Amino acid sequence: MGVGLMTAMGAAIGAAMGGLAGSMKQFAEAAAGGKFAVSPEGGDALLKAIRDMARWVDDNTQLASYLARQQPLGSSHGAEAMKPYLVEVATDQQGFMPQLKGFRDTLADAEQGIMAAMANYDNTDAGAERTFRAE
Repeated sequence: MGVGLMTAMGAAIGAAMGGLAGSMKQFAEAAAGGKFAVSPEGGDALLKAIRDMARWVDDNTQLASYLARQQPLGSSHGAEAMKPYLVEVATDQQGFMPQLKGFRDTLADAEQGIMAAMANYDNTDAGAERTFRAE
């Protein structure tokens, strides 16, 4: 795989992660604004999945930091050319490590959004109950 192709793939992944981050922020804002609600059962399942993924990211961030070090690829011309590039791919603005951190941040936004949506459900449910009791 050529360096240009790998760079283009990194840019595409970076753009996708940036879009995901924006979507999660909008999701959390919509929930905070009462635009939708999630039942406790559905919310609990979503929160479990989000928290499990966040735990996985947290547990593996230290392992992934290994990618930021120059790898022992040997001493051939090809290996010597790739060593610094691999570190760059892992650590530059569009690299794996910053994208992993950004993904972790989106999980926090998603968790916040689900919790707000669950509160909206409770508020909607309580409002409906008051309406029926008033009749």
